[in-house]
Amino acid sequence: MMVRFLAGGLTGTRLAMLALLLAAAVLVPVLNLSLPADHPLHVPTYAVTLMGKYLTYALLALALDLVWGYCGILSLGHAAFFALGGYAMGMYLMRQIGTRGVYGDPVLPDFMVFLNWKELPWYWSGFDAFPFAIAMALAVPGLLAFVFGWFAFRSRVTGVYLSIITQAMTYALLLAFFRNDMGFGGNNGLTDFKDILGYSVQSDATRSGLFAASALALAASLVLAIAITGSKLGKVLIAVRDAESRTRFLGYRVEHYKLFVWTVSAMMAGLAGALYVPQVGIINPGEFAPANSIEAVIWVAVGGRGTLVGPIIGAVLVNFAKSWFTAALPEIWLFALGALFVAVTLFLPKGILGLAATLRARLPKRKDKTSPADVSAGAPIAPAPALARNQAAE
Repeated sequence: MMVRFLAGGLTGTRLAMLALLLAAAVLVPVLNLSLPADHPLHVPTYAVTLMGKYLTYALLALALDLVWGYCGILSLGHAAFFALGGYAMGMYLMRQIGTRGVYGDPVLPDFMVFLNWKELPWYWSGFDAFPFAIAMALAVPGLLAFVFGWFAFRSRVTGVYLSIITQAMTYALLLAFFRNDMGFGGNNGLTDFKDILGYSVQSDATRSGLFAASALALAASLVLAIAITGSKLGKVLIAVRDAESRTRFLGYRVEHYKLFVWTVSAMMAGLAGALYVPQVGIINPGEFAPANSIEAVIWVAVGGRGTLVGPIIGAVLVNFAKSWFTAALPEIWLFALGALFVAVTLFLPKGILGLAATLRARLPKRKDKTSPADVSAGAPIAPAPALARNQAAE
């Protein structure tokens, strides 16, 4: 069944994107680790880290497109799921520091020693194991999304009201994680990481490995999204997006479909956050900021909502522009981002991929002409219009 879904969905740009991600997962680490620094094809480590961060953003954009582009749920709170996944990974990385911290405590992180904590909180238990941390990076955002969606969708909260509630959710988490007594580092968050799976997070090999993991995770998530949207479930999601009341009238339990795709999307965002943290080296409450969720919406809009590949392209392009603008013209970056969103809304409502599809449709199509070889071989020739009319009259 999965093969049938993928066979119908892996076409054109989607297949090209998957091939590009798989190739990048192999080529970029090879070009970084195997070639000397002065080689023209060498990829520097800082570029590997930067591209890895872009890929985690692309995974977040893909997760958002799954609910917004195919189910019509405009979430302004996906940064919350991203940050929760990041904190789960950050807790694992903090447990790996051990006696190498500033205070040398083998169990308690430095910020807990500084705040006179006497023992590790119960919710930090188990985070010394990598599989447990990955499981929590998926389970915690998924559980929050499930509980939130259970109440919101059963109450039939839709449209702008649902968007506002999702933004309120992420802002509430922002305020909560700022508190020192929450046990997550307060305003400073979690940082000063040393190892992941026994390897230094600062080494070139680890950076390349994290990039490859990000590319493979994005490719796997894209395959999952294609399978979901290409199935009968995906057709119902599109029906919910386009005519929710009519879909409900036909007998579908709309809230169940919404809850499923909302939970899956949150888990994908949590995975993106878990891959993001070891590459940037820090996670703090600022990742919960509502502005981050709004920026993710811009990535999806720029690339093309409801295309799966478009949000990946949009996330990479917008963040590349952000990196350039913040270095060259930092004072105008926010104005440029706002202007970009307005321009896309007015002139490119279907995003970059939508524009490409429109341009392809306007290209003149080649007309097949019958060659003399075809005639000599006995190929049928369409009758002339006048002859066709005479034959019809007879």
